[in-house]
Amino acid sequence: MYADKQICGREPDSQYVELAVEVFGMLADATRVRIILALRDGELPVGQLAEIVQKSPAAVSQHLAKMRLGRLVTTRQDGTRVFYRLENEHASQLVTDAIFQAEHSLGGTPRHHHSESTDIS
Repeated sequence: MYADKQICGREPDSQYVELAVEVFGMLADATRVRIILALRDGELPVGQLAEIVQKSPAAVSQHLAKMRLGRLVTTRQDGTRVFYRLENEHASQLVTDAIFQAEHSLGGTPRHHHSESTDIS
């Protein structure tokens, strides 16, 4: 009956609201946010991610396993090495927007409002 009707995911009664809350829950961890920031420019192995986020490889692997289940990251195997990358650009955009929102909480003109740069790196 409704198969041909497009469902807008941005309506308050959308079936996607609960799923969006799960995504926010997945991102409610500083290490996972740092992993997403590290993966913005491409894929990396666990060891290199661990160095970047300053956590043990075992801890990073646990976070990546959860992120993989949440479809935030995906993998590619090259021999014995596993490389992780973002599943799509949306997790990166959510993190960028959250950081921009955080910049507003500091008062003054946030860095991302300066005309010379909108990069958060």
